[in-house]
Amino acid sequence: MSKFGTTIPPVDQRLSQRLRSERGVALIVALLVLLLMSALGIALVATTMTETRISANYNNGTEALYAADAVVERIMQDLLTVPDWNGVLAGSTTSSFVDGTAGGERTLPDGATTLNLTQLTNLMRCNKATTCSDSDMSTSTKERPWGANNPRWQLYAYGPIKDLLPTTTINSSMYVVLWVGDDPSETDDAASVDSNGVLYMLAHAYGPGGVRRVIEVTVSRTDSTEIERGYTGQRGQDEQNRRARKAAVQTPGKTLTRQEISIN
Repeated sequence: MSKFGTTIPPVDQRLSQRLRSERGVALIVALLVLLLMSALGIALVATTMTETRISANYNNGTEALYAADAVVERIMQDLLTVPDWNGVLAGSTTSSFVDGTAGGERTLPDGATTLNLTQLTNLMRCNKATTCSDSDMSTSTKERPWGANNPRWQLYAYGPIKDLLPTTTINSSMYVVLWVGDDPSETDDAASVDSNGVLYMLAHAYGPGGVRRVIEVTVSRTDSTEIERGYTGQRGQDEQNRRARKAAVQTPGKTLTRQEISIN
């Protein structure tokens, strides 16, 4: 077929020529390469962000563990000055390291996390955020199998770890809470009365991103006038040797002679 002397190929032939044409292939290849590079870039950014979070969580966890251990060391000195631990178990005697009235909301130093000390205490006592009754606290569970001798945890110390020392030498965003309870191995069914000179301490350290570390400590009295510091797993041998040496301590009553720490 022709028009004005020009021959026009049939439709099928023109379509076949277009299909065999390589025009636009470079654009398609460039788009595929761009898509591949974008996917690789996104994967690299995601990996970097994940590694950063893992590193931050590890650092915060280690810092929280040392914060919990630090508040234990600080509170040991307060307990040395208390001649009668029944007031501690009753909640009428507390540490000097507190940041207000017992219970209520607290905002962590990072400004992004809040704690409710009342709810935390109830969770410790009977695994409920609401008020615990005496029967609730005396119920035997897997975590609290001692029945009437279950510890009635009392808030003893709480506050930002940076306030642990009178100087501003602690640069940390951790918040620490320490509870004290009676020794559950007693069989007197009186969890608010110290009859064997043994207390349990439970120290929690909270930090950014929901990090939390816990240290449990058993404290006992003797008639000795000296104090022997216990061993903790995260310290080096030099630190352990230093703490194994005894130093005289003047107190109104009996003194602490042994400290056992288990880290969960």
